[in-house]
Amino acid sequence: MSDHSYQLLAIILYFVGMILIGLFSYRRTKNFDDYMLGGRQLGPVTSALSAGASDMSQWLLMGLPGALYVAGLVEIWMPIGLAAGTWLNWKIVAPRLRTYTQVSNNSITIPSFLDNRFKKNAKVLRVVSGIVILLYFTFYVSSGMVAGGVFFESAFGYDYHTGLMIVGGVTIIYTFIGGFLAVSLTDVVQGTMMFLALLLVPVIGLFVTGGFEATAASAAAANPDILNIFSTATFAGVVSSLAWGLGYFGQPHIIIRFMAIKSAKETKSARRIGFGWVVLSLGGAVATGIVGAAYFQQNTGAVLKDPEAVFLSLGQILFHPFIAGLMLASVLAAIMSTVSSQMLVTSSALVEDIYKVIFKSDMSEKAYVNLGRAAVLVIALIAIFFAWEKNDTILGLVAFAWAGFGSSFGPVILLSLYWKKFTSAGALWAMVVGAVTVFAWGNSFLSKHLYEIVPGFVFAMITAIIVSKLTYKHDPEIEAEFDETVRLVKESS
Repeated sequence: MSDHSYQLLAIILYFVGMILIGLFSYRRTKNFDDYMLGGRQLGPVTSALSAGASDMSQWLLMGLPGALYVAGLVEIWMPIGLAAGTWLNWKIVAPRLRTYTQVSNNSITIPSFLDNRFKKNAKVLRVVSGIVILLYFTFYVSSGMVAGGVFFESAFGYDYHTGLMIVGGVTIIYTFIGGFLAVSLTDVVQGTMMFLALLLVPVIGLFVTGGFEATAASAAAANPDILNIFSTATFAGVVSSLAWGLGYFGQPHIIIRFMAIKSAKETKSARRIGFGWVVLSLGGAVATGIVGAAYFQQNTGAVLKDPEAVFLSLGQILFHPFIAGLMLASVLAAIMSTVSSQMLVTSSALVEDIYKVIFKSDMSEKAYVNLGRAAVLVIALIAIFFAWEKNDTILGLVAFAWAGFGSSFGPVILLSLYWKKFTSAGALWAMVVGAVTVFAWGNSFLSKHLYEIVPGFVFAMITAIIVSKLTYKHDPEIEAEFDETVRLVKESS
């Protein structure tokens, strides 16, 4: 068999595995809660790996190693921000969100939780937040589809549209038939693949390049500032990179994993597993960039034409073609795990938070499951339509959408969980101010100096506090649920 055939075989086996998991999950999906939230029965390992895999896209295996390969450790500030954000999210959001969503009318989506949390006059907030999720994630999913098409184009020489349809088709199949459980279980496999690949490549590469000292010397020969974390750093640049961690509090496709775990008590184990996964995976990506610089300095003396291919290039050089194929599959895993999670959250927003509320529908559980599946299909087809003409600006929307969700939902989620006197008016205005600030700042010259999530998050938080102080009215039901949540979280800790 040729190297190309081995690699294709690995990709095909990966695809078959994802579809089989979808079929397995189909048999365990009995109602709409199962389809959208897995019946709240995820264990800590599944929750942690699912949150990590749905968070990290192809950027983890290609973008980050490529940035380290070119610029060096000055690019490490963003991984530090992401690791800190992951730990804080599991620590301060996960246990309360898991408990509060169950106490407050068993909410199964973020918008429905906000509706149930604030009780009166919160339907508008629910619909608006559902629409925000629908719009942002449709383009977010498109960016993943573009990445899938580009992957097959660059790795195998396939036509871009062929790659787009392959990645889109397989992701649609297992998400469509298996719902949340399929997405979570495939995330475990995909997260494990990403983790192992990001450990194996730099570790084996380190041996090949002669160990720590020789690797550092060769990397420095390629770029004298490669090991300097402050080489080209500015204060605003470091703040912008660290601020990526703020985005975690408002990412629906990540925090919904907190709602699906078996109990608040399990979040402690999940936090340790999830944080460990993120730190080691980010560390592996960073090390891959440095080892790649050393390897190509030693063996070719030339710089890669495409720095983002450093992970794939090392994988193909250092391993048997079949293992290299699994490395390629791990990039697909990063793409598909994020896309499937986003498709499902968008579907739930469309059905649970827009259709149900506007039309006041009261169908059977089976009908809602089928409607959820239909929504997944429609959203995926729209995303493929947007991705059909390869447009780099769609990929640029990833950072924009991360800031948008982080600023719109982050302050709202935090204050909902920790401030009893937070009001629906405060939440609605905070969401609007966060979204508008990110849009205006992100499309101005200011974004070149400071990442838009910083002003977006700060202004939204200030707005939430001011408006809530002006509109607060005592509500015994809201305060009783808040106190019950606090009591249950303390009991589980």
